[in-house]
Amino acid sequence: MKLKRIGVDLAKQVFQVHGVDSHEQVKCRKQLKRHQ
Repeated sequence: MKLKRIGVDLAKQVFQVHGVDSHEQVKCRKQLKRHQ
């Protein structure tokens, strides 16, 4: 899987990471708490 773009949302308690491919389709979406 090749990702074209990765976005990171730095909220107060949770990080959210999103990755999209060259066709702008979401290929990964991960939610992490700060203590992980």
